[in-house]
Amino acid sequence: MSARSLDFYFDYISPYAYFSWRKIHELCGRYDIVLNAHPVVFGKLLDHWGQLGPAEVRPKKTALYKYCDRYAKLHDFEFNPPACHPYNPLPALRLSLPEVSGTEQHRVISAIFEAGWSKGADLACRNTLAGILDNLQLDSAALMASIETPDIKARLQQETETAISRDVFGVPTFIIDDELFWGNDQLEHIELYLQGNDPLDTERVQKMLARHRGIDRKSFIQRQDKGAKKEEG
Repeated sequence: MSARSLDFYFDYISPYAYFSWRKIHELCGRYDIVLNAHPVVFGKLLDHWGQLGPAEVRPKKTALYKYCDRYAKLHDFEFNPPACHPYNPLPALRLSLPEVSGTEQHRVISAIFEAGWSKGADLACRNTLAGILDNLQLDSAALMASIETPDIKARLQQETETAISRDVFGVPTFIIDDELFWGNDQLEHIELYLQGNDPLDTERVQKMLARHRGIDRKSFIQRQDKGAKKEEG
């Protein structure tokens, strides 16, 4: 019988993904769960579902950083965000594909996350990323060259498209047994699920979802129409 696995969808642009990455290994270890890490392009998820990112809404970004500062102090680690934010995460995400970092994938992810969100590194800078790889005693020249190949660029696109097909709309997202959990605050719920103590009443939730919409904003209707035309075309 094969071990159960948990799919972790992330983008380095999210501090919440970093926070959950710090804890998810221990949780998976307690329940003998295989952790599969999937880098995805958060911006593409936002585009697909018609959303703005937290950093694109000024008061939301302010609230986010305040939350992060409090969270880090309460959990006793340093919070020092990237040199610029938002930024282009594509090189870092490509490095984190198993086709690039191989058996070192989790070490690479941990090092990039920590550099960006605890040490204030510029994760859009290729020299910074190469330095992170050097510190891990990996072949930075070979790895940095590999992320420029068409196959690796396409692989990140495929990961993102697969995530969308599984209804992933944000990061971090966790999927186990086809059950989706979204957000750093879901770790407690994931543990209850793994224990077999999930309080969720699926039938009741389905009845709630079946209730009619009372009103739609014009922007919502326009997005729906645009999405329908795209599917037809």
